Amino acid sequence: MRVRVTSPPPSATLMAPNPSSEPTGTPQEKWKVRIGLVAAWAWTMLAGGGGVLLLIQRGPWPLTNGWFALCSGAAACPLTAWLARRSLGVSLSGRVRFAAALLIWLAGQLARRVGA
Repeated sequence: MRVRVTSPPPSATLMAPNPSSEPTGTPQEKWKVRIGLVAAWAWTMLAGGGGVLLLIQRGPWPLTNGWFALCSGAAACPLTAWLARRSLGVSLSGRVRFAAALLIWLAGQLARRVGA
């Protein structure tokens, strides 16, 4: 007896890829995308760079805020979204990336307050 496994159509999955990531609308929509891209890179450089500096200064153990900051920067990074789309076939929107970055940052703040 053979069992045939089929995958659901992309539109039925939780994180369906977007058909197009480029804005095709008004100039206002294009500016929103550009501002979001600049904000994503700025957060990546600020949080990711700060996380690396904290890891260098305080060391990797015990878990410090540097890890949370580094992961927050990686979550917001447009390069991470590009790699996810290329290797996994999943398109991550800017809102999802910033929400993940915010939750990771909040977890770091909570760990800092509890550990102090």
